[in-house]
Amino acid sequence: MERFTVEALQAAREDAAAVLNNPDVIQLMVCGGTGCHATGSIAVIDRLREEIAARDMNDKVRVVETGCNGFCAAGPIMVVHPGDIFYQRLKADDVPDIIETHIINGQPVDKHFFKDPISKKKIPAQSEIPFFAHQMPRALRNKGLIDPESIDDYIGRDGYQATAKALLEMRPEAIVEEVKASGLRGRGGAGFPAGMKWQFCQASPEAVKYVLCNADEGDPGAFMDRSILEADPHAVLEGMIIAAKAINAHQGYVYARTEYPLAIRRLGIAIEQATERGLLGDDILGSGFDFHVEIYQGAGAFVCGEETALMRSIEGRRGMPRPRPPFPAHQGLWEKPTILNNVETLANVAQIILKGGAWYASVGTETSKGTKVFALSGDVNNIGLVEVPMGTSLRQMIYDVGGGIPRKRKFKAVQLGGPSGGCVPEAYLDTPVDYEEIAKVGAIMGSGGAIVMDEKTCMVDMARFFMDFIQDESCGKCTPCREGTRRQLELLEKICDGSGEAHDLDELERLSAVIKETALCGLGQTGPNPVLSTLRYFRDEYEAHIHEGRCPAKRCVALLKFEVDVDLCTRCGMCARACPVDAIEWEKKQLARIDKEKCIECLTCYDKCKFDAID
Repeated sequence: MERFTVEALQAAREDAAAVLNNPDVIQLMVCGGTGCHATGSIAVIDRLREEIAARDMNDKVRVVETGCNGFCAAGPIMVVHPGDIFYQRLKADDVPDIIETHIINGQPVDKHFFKDPISKKKIPAQSEIPFFAHQMPRALRNKGLIDPESIDDYIGRDGYQATAKALLEMRPEAIVEEVKASGLRGRGGAGFPAGMKWQFCQASPEAVKYVLCNADEGDPGAFMDRSILEADPHAVLEGMIIAAKAINAHQGYVYARTEYPLAIRRLGIAIEQATERGLLGDDILGSGFDFHVEIYQGAGAFVCGEETALMRSIEGRRGMPRPRPPFPAHQGLWEKPTILNNVETLANVAQIILKGGAWYASVGTETSKGTKVFALSGDVNNIGLVEVPMGTSLRQMIYDVGGGIPRKRKFKAVQLGGPSGGCVPEAYLDTPVDYEEIAKVGAIMGSGGAIVMDEKTCMVDMARFFMDFIQDESCGKCTPCREGTRRQLELLEKICDGSGEAHDLDELERLSAVIKETALCGLGQTGPNPVLSTLRYFRDEYEAHIHEGRCPAKRCVALLKFEVDVDLCTRCGMCARACPVDAIEWEKKQLARIDKEKCIECLTCYDKCKFDAID
């Protein structure tokens, strides 16, 4: 394939834009992210193509498998353009009716429209659905709009225009200054200013330097980076090219965990396509600048998300953090100056170069500019990937975008920052999305995981879950993390089992302080955060476990009786129908009774009972 010159890139941009925006061709944009694949979108896509071909409509209808659309709770998803008609929870058998009724006869099929859980109204247009209406896509600007395996689609949306500008019109110092002016901070968790990191590395006189992309997303409940790579891999590559020009690096690596096969496959296709077109490799766009990118697959160790451990892993060594200084900008991969940014950070770079740092900085707060992508999950109606302006309150994100708490339950807390973060209770729901403001309430922005919890969540058990994860993922190099987190886990398990003692709370706090002050890397230093935040806001639950032998949320199995409260039971039989082992005896209009010999204590009956009648 012929390599691009600047003129050829511009011509390709016009041709591709004409295809994407052709008003005479109906575009069926079907979500092809991992979430929708899991719920059947591949079968929907195959059926669409079969039906279109059978009707000889290939010249009138374009079926596009996009990356993640973002609205995971509604998948499989299809959006029809023109018209912006949003269809949700599709099955292959729904396709013939949609083709006949909507595509041929022009009448959208309303039974597949989104139904607002609050107003109960059906909403046909994607842009009017609250989940989308309150977002501001920047890092996610191409989600659901392009085929991630087509470089032409990306070019048609101004792709690689920033590369041409950076390589042919800007000096490295000017690139760094533009990124600094944008106020872009690292979206991987620490929030360090990206431009400043680049400047430190740029100043090094070393001849060999590296650009790394951290796609080792390991937080429970996090899927931001995976979804960006699945939906828009070229945006990440373009960010890496611009970063390489800024520091004069000629080799880059994307470190992605093996558990992301679709993201890795699409990224590999993007690298191959960009190399064939002369947008990666030697003499990019005739600029004389060389830059090559390779994918390095990690085995899934959470600690390898820490930058120095990640670099050691690429070097073929055990992924363990090392003390800093020296910092990677001076001595990183193979002891050479290195910059490492995560997927979301790099996905913003091309737009900053193309539109200017001031444009990016026009959104956000004084100290946190731009937008932030969150993986919104847990006890919330609209589970999915959301991008909101910095400064948006947690309440807006959970209720306006997320659609609130399902089953008419009450909000209890949101865990921000994954296992390294903290739980934010209802009293602080108006806290803005801002690095400093979130830290004030005992959490961290992290990479963007946001797990919502309702009133049936035990906060002691939640702290135990995250500490179990941290302890299991500790590399074991430093004693505070290796031994301290194990001891904390033992104490939390003891409390959940009903054998906790009052002094255990003091011990948890003392251990947390020691670990935070003495652990080697960020994994250990932030590991106690879930314990500290739950002790800070939900100490009464810890005390109920210890002093009363009671779990207020009824989640800790050792503290439950597994009996039916005769005063609360409505004789509906919902618990009996839900029990997976037929351990509940019930007849119509009769009280239910749990056979404890058959009961496996799975809590299904408790989850299904709407009247809190299971103790």
